[in-house]
Formats: sequence, C-alpha cells, structure tokens
Amino acid sequence: MTQVVSLSFYRFEGVFARLWAFAMMGLARRSMSRVAGIGFWKLCGSGTGEGFTPRPNFGVYAILCTWPDLAAARAAQATAPVFAGYAARASEHWTLYMTTDSVRGAWSGETPFVPGAGRSDVPLAALTRATIKPSILARFWRRVPDISAVIGRDPNVVFKIGIGEVPWLHQVTFSIWPDAARMADFARTGPHAEAIRAVRTEGWFREELYARFSLLDEDGTWGGTSPLQQLERP
Repeated sequence: MTQVVSLSFYRFEGVFARLWAFAMMGLARRSMSRVAGIGFWKLCGSGTGEGFTPRPNFGVYAILCTWPDLAAARAAQATAPVFAGYAARASEHWTLYMTTDSVRGAWSGETPFVPGAGRSDVPLAALTRATIKPSILARFWRRVPDISAVIGRDPNVVFKIGIGEVPWLHQVTFSIWPDAARMADFARTGPHAEAIRAVRTEGWFREELYARFSLLDEDGTWGGTSPLQQLERP
C-alpha cells in the first residue's frame, strides 16, 4: 500500500461558525484521534490574506492527515463525524489527496510522510513546516511579505496558502505547481532563496520539515471552483 496524505481546507462565514471552528482547534483532538485508519494528523489555522501574515484569519482552517491508502482517506472524509461536522458548518471546503515524493526533517519529533514512487505526469505540491525560534520572530515575519509578494506574481503557482498549528511560532507553507522545474526555479531565486540562506546561517528554526507531493485527486471547491482547473489548459 502507498500512504496517502490529505489536506482539507474549510472556509467559515459568520460569527457563530467562526467561533465553532476556533473552538474545534482544541475540542476536535479527541475525535480526530478516533478516526478509523488515521495516522499522523494536525489541526491548523491560517493567516490573513493568503495566510502569509502573522495576523490570524478566523475564517479559514485546515486539517492535514495521513492514511494507509486512498480508499481509507476517502472513507474517513465521507463518514467520520468530525469531518462531517466541519463540512456542515463550512461555507466551502476543498480536500486534496496526495502521495509523498520526498521528505526530509521532522514534525513534532517524527517524520510523518512515507515517500512512494514519484510521478512526473501530475501537478506537484510543496510543503514546508517550521518551529520558529522566539528570538528571531521579528526577523522571520519581516521576510515573509517579500516572499509572499514574489510567489503571488509567479504565473506558475497554482495555489498557495500559509497555515500553522500555533500562531507566530509554527508556520506551514503549502503551494501547488505544474511541475518540478517551475517549482525549483522559484525556490532558487529572490527573497525565498535569501530566506533559506538566512535559515541555514542564522539557525532560525528549532525544527523543520520539507516535503514534496504528487497530487492524486481532489474533492470540493475553493473560491467557487477548483484551483486545479487552470492546469487543464492545452
């Protein structure tokens, strides 16, 4: 069997729905741990805009999980009460299903993703996760707007968002690209490359993880459509 990673995004409108979603960052933990077939999982909030800011966005949340296979992932999304609760209260939700091409580093002391056979015929996703040292928080968040602006202007990026388990200290970036070459071009240049050099020379992170995925499938919409539709151009 090939491990499958799901990443679900939920958008909430209205005060009561947003209060419910915020409370579930703590209350959903017991329910998540009881979902059949689930492996590693994380409940995440987001930042304002596309998530690349230190100001929390109380209208967008994400759930990342690992599963033994695609069938288990789909079954849980369709039948587990915790996912049904999120879907029922969200104004919109979108789930991606992926396999891991490569991973290095750790997340909460473990390496949660199991690489399989990489694919070259599907879009790719990149995920970075870091625990930021409190002493460099100001420097880190000064860098982020520059990186966000550059990635926002890049015509090759299909989707991008910043999420995290704990505001300011834990940061997850997630982006989707047509292929590995265009993903690598972005990573090697500009503010992103400068930030990576600073991470290495100044030791910004207590813990870090970098993973690349092949996209398998999707459910739902984001912004009224599938962000992957732009990849269907001839």
